[in-house]
Amino acid sequence: MSHVDLKVVLLGKEYGGKTSLVERYLYDRFDASTPYQNTIGAAYGAKQIAVRNRRITLGIWDTAGSERYEAMSRIYYRGAGAAIVCFDLTDRESYQKAKFWVSELRKHEEKCQIFLCGTKNDLITEEGRYRAINYHDVFEYADEIGAKMFETSSKTGEGIAELFCQIAKDYIESMATPRNKPGANFR
Repeated sequence: MSHVDLKVVLLGKEYGGKTSLVERYLYDRFDASTPYQNTIGAAYGAKQIAVRNRRITLGIWDTAGSERYEAMSRIYYRGAGAAIVCFDLTDRESYQKAKFWVSELRKHEEKCQIFLCGTKNDLITEEGRYRAINYHDVFEYADEIGAKMFETSSKTGEGIAELFCQIAKDYIESMATPRNKPGANFR
């Protein structure tokens, strides 16, 4: 089984659920009683998974979401093969900030594959109460920018393993195309 490394960066507004997403994926934990702590700069974690007869190590960079660290985030997404652009499904402003990060990635890391991730899905009722961003608008935007869209809950774990597995699968598939070589970015 061959081995591949993939740099994955999480971008989005503060309080957007990035750190909780990483905590759930890497350590299968979510603690609602823990007070919120800003990520300063970035935090790093890694997880090895098997996809299509290959071992892939996902090097995951959780970046700070506050505006004062925006310039610093660019350091962390440089050379990333995939970006998870997160937004809180109950916060319209976080969705606008996600669009900003998509624009930044398109300008500075053209080959980085983008995955949109609506977080905090557990806060939305069956009737759609508390949802601030229209489901169809987000999927239309994802289609427009050539991204895949996931809705997740770090509290329940919903959609998180699927998100990271899809990132790994897409990366492995991209390596099979003639214009890419092992370790090259997606596009």
